[in-house]
Amino acid sequence: MQLVIDIGNTRVKAAIFDGNSLTHFFVYDSTTELLASGILEKYPLKNCILASVVNDIESFLEKLRWKVTVLLFNADTPTPIKNLYKTVHTLGSDRLAGAVGGNNFFPFSNVLVIDAGTCIKYNFITKNNEYLGGGISPGLQMRFKAMHTFTSRLPLLKVDEKTDFLIGTNSNESIVSGAQNGAVAEVDGIIAQYKSQYPDIKVVLTGGDVNFFEKRLKNSIFADQNLILKGLNIILEYNLNRTK
Repeated sequence: MQLVIDIGNTRVKAAIFDGNSLTHFFVYDSTTELLASGILEKYPLKNCILASVVNDIESFLEKLRWKVTVLLFNADTPTPIKNLYKTVHTLGSDRLAGAVGGNNFFPFSNVLVIDAGTCIKYNFITKNNEYLGGGISPGLQMRFKAMHTFTSRLPLLKVDEKTDFLIGTNSNESIVSGAQNGAVAEVDGIIAQYKSQYPDIKVVLTGGDVNFFEKRLKNSIFADQNLILKGLNIILEYNLNRTK
């Protein structure tokens, strides 16, 4: 068994894999909570891959290495796809891991992976298994926070998954309509732009807001909330096999 950990901006996700099969999935508020959960003692873990979009992980990494062999995923880690991003050391580990996961689902196809989380990240992989890059824009909750932070009177609201109206009849409804419909229109529009250049493209959706977008997007997509964890496990397996 092996452990996959993805430290994001707001949550820590972890999964236990038996080979290519995801057997257990966990979400934590912090790395401290993960360690306190007993996950490292409960399962017969041999290897671990750790990816993080935050910098302060040295103490956590040291504690992990007391229990299991750890591969720290970064720009220098070999992957089964070719990374053609021009500034590889600025590329978020979650973006590349998601690209690997999308490529695994649709090998030798043009693939657009959309990670709808704190930010909405677009990642494009060619049919030649090459990662080119994509785009980054504010996620749903970030849009609400931005309107509250940069105005003097707009309240801080949250995503309302039950809301589908277009015309807000008061300020709160207008904020919700603008943020949510605007995000959906953006994602649909970006997909349409990619399809205009790559008509046969496959679209894979993942991230914390996957359910919100999956219900609303007009375009045909393949959704997998655990895509990044699966991509990280593929990278771990790839590197383990390289050392044999």
